[in-house]
Amino acid sequence: MADEPQRHRIEVACPDCGKVQFEPALVVSTQCRACRANFQVRDGKGVVRKRPVTRLAAPRKDSDPEPEPPPQAPAQPFLRRGPVVPVPQSFLMRLFNPAKPPREITCFGCGHSYSTVGNAQSSQCPKCSGYISLLDYDITEHWNRRIQTCGDVVIQKSGTVSGATLKCHNLTVLGELAGSVECSGDLIIRSHGKITGDVQCRNLRVEKGSRVEFLNPVSATSAFIDGNVRGQISCSGPVTLEKRAHLQGLVRTTSLIVKPGAKHTGTIEMIPELSPQP
Repeated sequence: MADEPQRHRIEVACPDCGKVQFEPALVVSTQCRACRANFQVRDGKGVVRKRPVTRLAAPRKDSDPEPEPPPQAPAQPFLRRGPVVPVPQSFLMRLFNPAKPPREITCFGCGHSYSTVGNAQSSQCPKCSGYISLLDYDITEHWNRRIQTCGDVVIQKSGTVSGATLKCHNLTVLGELAGSVECSGDLIIRSHGKITGDVQCRNLRVEKGSRVEFLNPVSATSAFIDGNVRGQISCSGPVTLEKRAHLQGLVRTTSLIVKPGAKHTGTIEMIPELSPQP
């Protein structure tokens, strides 16, 4: 600004204190170097900067209509803590998406059994506060990770489980299984192969046309065999051999039911049935 030619500068007087100072010819507003007051420049003269003023509404007459009140937001429902009440569903929703019944689960940590809603995906043990997964697994490829859930696991024909432990409710084997199994429900086998790990389940079902070899003892409450099975099976309940069944190995059971046409090669040990606790 100091190097600007003199013809491009004008003299401007402050409207508050009268101090004269040089400003560019195109100046619109500036500040007084003496009193530090801000003012505007119009036609080369300093004028007081306009300040916003408050506009008052015109007085209302008696003949004017009453102003409409502004719309109010809908009142929010009062939230209070307590049991969750299920919202009733329509007939079509109940028909095409029926509610699942409550399910009984057992904690993996402390063994406590309790019931939870059927649609839950996880739960917390009320005794030890342990986390319990209720997710279902559908295995369609090679799988070597441990699974611990109270949901169901299905090994499809293209799926293979090797070197892993499966803890679940129901397990259906259509592919290959080379690992340990612990089921609180049913172990259903509809494939061929060898199961290398330990097997514990409530009900063992070997479907028609299946060929299975258990390399480690099998512990179950009951067994239903309609295929070709080789291994050692111990049941605290009955073992049923259907007409297409062929069982080879040691069988420990309270009762053995052999249908016409079924075969068994090996040893049978009858064990006493445990009496229920009073």
